[in-house]
Amino acid sequence: MGVPRVVIVGRPNVGKSSLLNWLAGLRIAIVEDQPGVTRDRVDYLMEYEGRFFELVDTGGIGIEDVDRLTQHIEDQIQLAIDSASVILLVVDAREGLVPLDEEVGRRLRNLDVPVLCVANKADDPKFDQQASEFYRLGRGNFVPVSSKQNRNRSVLLNSILERLPPEELDGSTDPEGEPEMKVAIVGRRNVGKSTLVNTLAKTQRMIVSEIPGTTRDSVDVRFELDGKSFVAIDTPGIRRPQSRGAPIDFYGTHRAQRSIRRADVVFLFLDATQRISKVDKQLCDYISQQYKPCILVVNKWDLVVKSMPTDKWVRYLHDTFRTMRYAPIAFITGETGKNVKALLNHGQMLFKQSLTRVPTGQLNRLLREAITRVPPPIHQNRRPKIYYGTQVGVQPPTLVLFCSDPKGIDPTYQRYLLGAVRNHLHFEEVPIKLYLRKRQQTDQRDEIAVADPGDTTASAAIVNGGAAPKEARSEEIEST
Repeated sequence: MGVPRVVIVGRPNVGKSSLLNWLAGLRIAIVEDQPGVTRDRVDYLMEYEGRFFELVDTGGIGIEDVDRLTQHIEDQIQLAIDSASVILLVVDAREGLVPLDEEVGRRLRNLDVPVLCVANKADDPKFDQQASEFYRLGRGNFVPVSSKQNRNRSVLLNSILERLPPEELDGSTDPEGEPEMKVAIVGRRNVGKSTLVNTLAKTQRMIVSEIPGTTRDSVDVRFELDGKSFVAIDTPGIRRPQSRGAPIDFYGTHRAQRSIRRADVVFLFLDATQRISKVDKQLCDYISQQYKPCILVVNKWDLVVKSMPTDKWVRYLHDTFRTMRYAPIAFITGETGKNVKALLNHGQMLFKQSLTRVPTGQLNRLLREAITRVPPPIHQNRRPKIYYGTQVGVQPPTLVLFCSDPKGIDPTYQRYLLGAVRNHLHFEEVPIKLYLRKRQQTDQRDEIAVADPGDTTASAAIVNGGAAPKEARSEEIEST
């Protein structure tokens, strides 16, 4: 599983952003004594008692934004709630229970994730008794805290740890009865998504028509291949924002995005007979932002195979989707099933890569060699130092590097390090999430600086600055 997310929700002006800053020990979210300051989600990777989790601040529920961004704020709140492992329902201990608190409580009532009520602004124990009315929210014991007076921080953090899902040693085991892999099939209208689903299901499960926009909702279709069960998520075709005239187009786009978020692997469908469009680029960007393994699927290949060589399409896609150069490319004919099994097998490879865990020692040996070969660039007359790294999650593989100055490790150098990791640690074709953290004074670990003279694994792995060709990688699935 990925790094668990602790989402902070509540009505406006109850101190959600102050709570995030207080728990993180940093000024991350903007704090003002007026409602509506926070609009987008604000994330921070938190470590407590050796456990990592993401804190997520959200906008106030129930606010009418002065800039007419209410729906945008609500969408961001719902996205955060949908991804939550634990929810902190923040209320104001001074003001007591108000109708909007009860409305927020009703919104969270049917969720399957733990919800912890946090009574903020309880600067003095005298407010604890006053806050007892929050039991009416039906969330059991609440935690009275004060970010201003630094009251009960450890109590709240321990309560969060108690509610986090169990930490997995690896991602190789799935609950019995769960599908082997969930695949979201996304793309523009009329690129053949439903045709592929019917081919996989070996039945006319979805309506297929030459009329664009036939599929209007996300549909889960279960099927089996080689004795393994899968779920294919067929999605509505995406249109350009200016072309979304009817409400059904708007909701179809949101359902397709939700399908991407809950999928294990995404197949981004492209039409071999058409050029890449702005909608394709927007979908690619969204998949990248969600850190989802993706295969670029060029469908209807039988119509152009004689006139368009595969290497030309590969160059075209790499030049167009620069943020997804690591993604494999498949050339298929969904209607006849040509190369469809190879596509699904490659999807399974990506799924397994996204679940891979790398031992900390192996990761640090590789980082040591990469840093020795190309040290971090000078920043403000000093060279930043990276002490050690560790993997804290899967789906996506999530790495944390502890260093002397996170701001000194620029994006270009981060891409260099990710290139080294991706090429040589079994993450060849999947996105990697990277966090940089300043090492605490009490932390004396410095594993990268201490080399093992007898270890030659990492030095043999790094070639050309972490950009060596990958023998195991199949860059494209061609027609055979």
